[in-house]
Amino acid sequence: MARTARGAQKDYVYKIVNSPVGELKLVASHEGLAAILWDNDRPNRVRLNIVAEDVNHPVLIETERQLREYFAGERQVFELPLDFSGTEFQKKVWQALLTIPFGETRSYAEIAVQIGAPKAIRAVGAANGRNPVSIVTPCHRVVGSAGDLRGFAGGLERKTYLLEFEGSETKTFNFAA
Repeated sequence: MARTARGAQKDYVYKIVNSPVGELKLVASHEGLAAILWDNDRPNRVRLNIVAEDVNHPVLIETERQLREYFAGERQVFELPLDFSGTEFQKKVWQALLTIPFGETRSYAEIAVQIGAPKAIRAVGAANGRNPVSIVTPCHRVVGSAGDLRGFAGGLERKTYLLEFEGSETKTFNFAA
């Protein structure tokens, strides 16, 4: 659970929005956007104390607006306050994800080198899998070293959709494999 500087548990609110990749649960604190969760998300993948729905929360309203622009092809970079809850290593990985340009991909190994931990490829993969702010913090832009698609919290079909939507070149993936 996320804790404040004094150790007390931080509270979060949510709003459900529809998108071309399905229903998304936007989650925020008073500090910023804390998560974008998938309708098929693993329970406890992102551990936050979500206390209530708040369709009028300013960060959630702005996130919904920017997501609409993104899916309409009008936005390539998000400008939102983020409130990441994770380890320092995870936060380093998530910050690195924010540097991957729209329409491009990076490998787990490239992210490991970028954060100064070239041997931590598996740890980068694990942190990528726990990225709480899907789409905005573009974990979908991370692929295997051969350009192959690897795990994605929303499912590989959605990862493929996002990469194709952004115009990224991806290796054909066999979902039956």
